[in-house]
Amino acid sequence: MSPMRILILGALFYFLYRLLFGPAKKPVSQEPSTDEDPDRDVLVEDPVCHVYVPQGQAVAAKKNGQTFYFCSDKCCETFLSGKDTTE
Repeated sequence: MSPMRILILGALFYFLYRLLFGPAKKPVSQEPSTDEDPDRDVLVEDPVCHVYVPQGQAVAAKKNGQTFYFCSDKCCETFLSGKDTTE
């Protein structure tokens, strides 16, 4: 085979590969998604262990009409039971 045929076949295989498996990079949308809650990315502080967690992943509990966010169920139970959290 001549070098020119090898280059042409290589280019054809590359284009065929791209057609089958999509573009190299997917375009990134510049506009925020409307189906997700924008507050999910806000970091909130756990009042028991003072760890910051994303609000969407935090355990939420209401006490005296105020919502508190916790990193785990254990911290939530400790806070709601009123135990001393100082170490």
